[in-house]
Amino acid sequence: MKRREFSLSAASAVAASALTLPVATPALAQARQFKEGKDFRRLDKPVAPDAPAGKVDVIEFFWYSCPHCNAFEPALDAWVKAAPKDLSVRRMPVAFNASFVPQQKLYYALEGMGKLEALHAKVFRAIHVEKQKLAKDDEIFAWVAQQGVDAAKFKEIYTSFSVSNQVRRASQLQDAYGVEGVPSMGVAGKFYTDGTMAGSMQNVLQVVEHLATVARKG
Repeated sequence: MKRREFSLSAASAVAASALTLPVATPALAQARQFKEGKDFRRLDKPVAPDAPAGKVDVIEFFWYSCPHCNAFEPALDAWVKAAPKDLSVRRMPVAFNASFVPQQKLYYALEGMGKLEALHAKVFRAIHVEKQKLAKDDEIFAWVAQQGVDAAKFKEIYTSFSVSNQVRRASQLQDAYGVEGVPSMGVAGKFYTDGTMAGSMQNVLQVVEHLATVARKG
């Protein structure tokens, strides 16, 4: 979903027509030559990677309310589990305007409580399958409480300075990578790709594997 396409009026149709995406493999990535300026772009100003030494920093930029991100999530999750061990893959919630911020805070508060692995996919399901509204603070607090999470503790973390800093950092990285839509991916603080550039999200995963190889070579 491009940053200007915020209307979700067609979300149901998109989700219904979305196909399960095959998981990319190194063999697939090697079968095609990827071109800078077409399948991916190099950042004009590199970003300092936030990954352990010896790891390749990989970021998925996403938005919980985006139907394309919802459709991509199962393929991404499977790919992450099978990815080379030297890839440091993380998700980063975007904010194209102020209305996105509550869902950014939702992501980071769940992460801060150690609940992200258990509830990340459930957030997508609540929005896209159960059609629940999780766009405002009170809606998020009510839903989290229904998941058996300590509501008071969640609210404390959600409104904390730490989460505010994480939201600010996410927005900085979003701008640094020049994110134009979601889902999209950044690699090694040097490269950016998305479905429009690569042709499909399946191709995006292949491009990421290719760029990780480039990054390993320095």
